Amino acid sequence: MKGFNLSAAAIRQPQLTLFFLLVVAVAGALSYFELGRREDPDFAFRAMVVRTLWPGATAEQVDRQVTDRIEKKLQEVPHFKWTRSYSKAGESLIVLELQDTAPSKEVSQIWYQVRKKVGDIRAALPAEVVGPFFNDEFGDVFGTIYAFTGDGIPLSELRTLVEDVRQELLRVADVQKIELFGLQDERIFVEISPQSLARLGIDAAAIAAQLQAQNLVAPAGSVEGESRAVPLRVTGQFDSVEEVRALRLDVGGRALALGDVARVWRGDQDPPVQTMRFGGRPAIGLGVAMTADGDVLALGRNLDAAMAGMLARLPLGVEFAKVSDQPKIVESAVDLFMKVLLEAVAIVLAVSFLSLGLRAGAVVALTIPLVLAATFAIMAWTGIALHRVSTGALVIALGLLVDDAMIAVEMMARKIEEGLDKFSAATYAYTSTAFPMLTGTLITASGFLPIATARSNTGEYTFAIFAVVTIALLVSWVAAVGATPFIGTWLLKEQRGGHELFDSRFYRRLRATIEWCMRHRWLTIAATVASLALGAAGMAATEKQFFPSSNRTELLVEMWLPEGSSYRATEAVARRLEARLADDEDIATYVGYVGNGSPRYYLSLDQQLFRSNFAQFVILTHDVAGRDRALARLRTLLAEDFPEVRSRAFRTPLGPPVAYPVQFRVMGPDPAELKRIGAQVADAIRADPDTIDPHADWGERAPALRIEIDQAKARAIGLSSAQVARTLGAAVSGTTLGVFREDDRLIEVVLRAPEGERSSPADLANLPLRTAAGRTVPLSQVATLAEVMEEPILWRRSRTPTLTVRADAVEGAQAPDLAKRIDPTLAPIRARLPDGYRIEVGGPAEDNAKAQGSIAAGMPLMLALVVALLMIQLRRFSLTIMVLLTAPLGIIGVAAALLLSGRPFGFVAMLGTIALGGMIMRNTVILVDQIRQDLEAGSTQWDAVRESAVRRFRPICLTAAAAVLAMIPLSSDVLWGPMAVAIMGGLIVATVLTLLFVPALYVAWYRVRPAVPIQ
Repeated sequence: MKGFNLSAAAIRQPQLTLFFLLVVAVAGALSYFELGRREDPDFAFRAMVVRTLWPGATAEQVDRQVTDRIEKKLQEVPHFKWTRSYSKAGESLIVLELQDTAPSKEVSQIWYQVRKKVGDIRAALPAEVVGPFFNDEFGDVFGTIYAFTGDGIPLSELRTLVEDVRQELLRVADVQKIELFGLQDERIFVEISPQSLARLGIDAAAIAAQLQAQNLVAPAGSVEGESRAVPLRVTGQFDSVEEVRALRLDVGGRALALGDVARVWRGDQDPPVQTMRFGGRPAIGLGVAMTADGDVLALGRNLDAAMAGMLARLPLGVEFAKVSDQPKIVESAVDLFMKVLLEAVAIVLAVSFLSLGLRAGAVVALTIPLVLAATFAIMAWTGIALHRVSTGALVIALGLLVDDAMIAVEMMARKIEEGLDKFSAATYAYTSTAFPMLTGTLITASGFLPIATARSNTGEYTFAIFAVVTIALLVSWVAAVGATPFIGTWLLKEQRGGHELFDSRFYRRLRATIEWCMRHRWLTIAATVASLALGAAGMAATEKQFFPSSNRTELLVEMWLPEGSSYRATEAVARRLEARLADDEDIATYVGYVGNGSPRYYLSLDQQLFRSNFAQFVILTHDVAGRDRALARLRTLLAEDFPEVRSRAFRTPLGPPVAYPVQFRVMGPDPAELKRIGAQVADAIRADPDTIDPHADWGERAPALRIEIDQAKARAIGLSSAQVARTLGAAVSGTTLGVFREDDRLIEVVLRAPEGERSSPADLANLPLRTAAGRTVPLSQVATLAEVMEEPILWRRSRTPTLTVRADAVEGAQAPDLAKRIDPTLAPIRARLPDGYRIEVGGPAEDNAKAQGSIAAGMPLMLALVVALLMIQLRRFSLTIMVLLTAPLGIIGVAAALLLSGRPFGFVAMLGTIALGGMIMRNTVILVDQIRQDLEAGSTQWDAVRESAVRRFRPICLTAAAAVLAMIPLSSDVLWGPMAVAIMGGLIVATVLTLLFVPALYVAWYRVRPAVPIQ
């Protein structure tokens, strides 16, 4: 590299160079402690929930009149991807997901558009509809969750206490928001028998009218005086349950207190919609979400301090426990990262000292912390926090960032041993290696480029791999050409008299081996191609995986009762499981959610919403070994003691939220036909021995009681269908008479029959109905009651009715492999599908394919950049193509390493394999450039090829050894282990082939012949 020499400038200005190195060291140290800590990287959650209630409507009515209309409007939203919806009696719930390409900065504006568009059709929805309600914070993670319980304290009082705690915690730094879970809305119940109402000659409407007349808040005007206006305030609104009980009713000319004819009392909503239970007791949860730029460790310390201060102020009997402790998990992860990083540093230093000697190794040892310090400083400047992805990327980068320093110091040390002075050796290293090193560094970084360009949630999640590795590599090049020569001039010793370094016994044997490969070029090339084919076959044989289960100590248990099951039935099952969990010695705590799923306490949770037949438990064990023991026992327990429940126990997964590992969607217009086809798909899945419990998500048809009103008879006595429905509602579920205002809450006043009269459908035929003439007639006089079967829930995907057949996988089976194996067996079913029906693959297999597609979309740009860099460096098409041909050499080692270790080829391992090509090409570039330099120095072609391979043997092997050995501490990690194993195996094999195959390929490509025939 002619002209300016950065190494020479750094050595000539030692004070200035030392100043900059100290600045970098101090800035890096300070930045490390300022870096945010979190469990997972931030990314835009492109999903929104739209929930609408229509009390009294059937699932079919909700589906046609509400869900379909809203979904149709949502399809107009920019970046629309799909909607996933269900309709059940009285409720519609739609999850809208945007395309992964939707810019994260525009997502909030798109949610505004959703509200506006759905608001435009609000008048077209049935008048009785309540909502729609929008939740665009569906992806918020509540990393810290507390469960509050109180012995002998009503939940309403406990709620007031927890709301006070919430108010205090909102003042804590880095708290974005706090939500309460497991809350029960209060009601004031007015319980009176329908027969009593009939005898008194009043109905619910009359009571509601009198209650609202007294409780109405209406303006009474103001008296305008000469100097001031005096507002008038009319009292009479209800301030207590006693005042509701004292409400005067006009009954047949007599005035009676409501409490004289009905039981009036205050209690929680009955039955509840959702509850939270901790340790077998009702609880209220408090979840804390952190700000986007917050430090979870600092937040954890601040929360602990705040809660410790409030503990003394809580009443006796009120207790709280932390049921989700993300700060503790992140602290453990950071500690583990530091341990892994220090182990990797120690390994790299050992390689440096053993291979380069004490002084040259010390140069590399001093360069490493400088590069890490600069990397930390840039991470802090660019807003990259320490989390699951960035910490793994740092360890990967550590094995690569020493490459340039090793190459520079090795060249410098070799030239000193050959007799040059330190300054000349340092500047020679710059002129001979700086630009090839820069090209190699950029090519290595380009190997991670598809991650940066991936337009998917998975790509966004893993973006920090590219960012951190690229930062570290670029910094390492600057350090190698600036700091390393400067430090080398201080530590390396000059030697008198040069000597030939490559004439030892080892190098003579190496030279002979390379010479043999060059002379038997076609045999070497054929063996390499055969090995590549074997490697490709080996890759096909590896287990495929999307993302693994995490190493968190939690277990999740899901329990599904048949559709249409009551909340009480679900709670009873949950209580039974709680009794068994309490006796398990491996379980530390457990928290249950009945009627709803757990809040999103970690990013990858597949959150379940508003299902009365669903219960979920988050079980915390003492350690990972205890988790696995408890999991085996739980699966046996659920299978043997809860046969009436569809249940599953599983580890918390990593990656995008996924409900089941095996999923196939059956789509078409008719629910009955979907169920028929779905049963066939379930049978095909069941035939695979590695699947567990294949089932459809719709469930069986459930019984309903249809009230067939004789409209002619009803009109003759002055009754309408609406009056009948209101009377039925009051008798069975309760009807709202009005509201009771207390502080910031509105508490509904509900009229209903006593418990003994509202629990039996058989008594409904005798339910008295009040006619227009003031008389009462039994329901059976104007209507017939018939039991019918109806769909309890209807699922759609982008307006198309969709039935999903799902299954779990046995331990060790990988979801993509299962889907790939099962999908061909569905061909006969697909061949017989009626028009308008189709079967699609879903779940991890679909997500994996999309994620890989997003990575593949960035490959052309990566190749274009690599080719451009190679052309700039090598300036010949033939050499550029030759270097590109070496990129896949690592496949042989990748396949062997994964198969021998039993590791799956997952998404992260795929990223590592792609990046491996850049690492291999880097070494090839350095070797080919050395050939060019030797040719320019006057060597023959044959000697230049052979001697370049000999001379570059040590730096290529040193950098490969550093990269491979630095991966060892990372190889045991759940997420990064397969990637580390893949890179280790691929780089070992590729390094050997680079030194043997590339010389053979070069002499074959250019038809180089030896200068002297072999004797």
